[in-house]
Order: sequence, then structure tokens, then C-alpha cells
Amino acid sequence: MIRLGGGLRPPSEPPPKIKNGLRGRSPRSKRTESSGELVEVRVQARARRNEVVEQADGSWRVRVTAAPEGGAANRAVIALLAEALDIAPSRLALVRGVTSRDKLFRVERRPLTLPSPRRGEGDRR
Repeated sequence: MIRLGGGLRPPSEPPPKIKNGLRGRSPRSKRTESSGELVEVRVQARARRNEVVEQADGSWRVRVTAAPEGGAANRAVIALLAEALDIAPSRLALVRGVTSRDKLFRVERRPLTLPSPRRGEGDRR
């Protein structure tokens, strides 16, 4: 009999089964649907003032005074876009262009959900 240590298996044994095609990942990490709309942005860092301008082709030009060092310009762009779109900064996700002037953001606009009725409220007869 051959003893193998450290979790090694003899070559005659089949490989372990993989459940649902996932190797230790949660099912949520397999999401393929994309929620929200995509916004193309051209960034000008170290500008004279902070402003957001919509271009004729539907893209946006964002000018920020922050320098493009250490992600400061990206944070300023997110804050400025969130203010212009009247949404929370957490609803903006940078999809592409971390170090580029041309960036792609996903704007997550969740539908309005009403709170569920609480127990004990309403007419009591």
C-alpha cells in the first residue's frame, strides 16, 4: 500500500466533483445581468474649476481641479457626477478607465421600494 500525505491522491482516483460549475465561489459572483445605465466620461484633471458638461454625442466632459495622483481625480469625478445626476456617490461604479482620461461609469438607479406595512398598524375592530 502506498501512503500519500498532504492531500495527494493516487492517479487512479477521479478528480473531485464540482458543484454547479463553481469552485468555491458563491452563486452571487456568477451574475451576468448588468443593472444601471453606462455613462461615458472624458476627464480633464487639474482644470481651473470643477464642472460637468454634456457633449453633443451623449458623452460627458468632467473637469476637476484635483490632480490625477493617488485616485484623487477619480474621487472628485465621482463626487461631481453624483451631484450633477442627483444621486448618492455610492450609486456610481467605475467600470473602465481607472488610469485613463476616458472612463466608463455604471449608474445604478434602483427602483423606489415602499416599506412593507408593519404589524399592528391599521384599523382594529
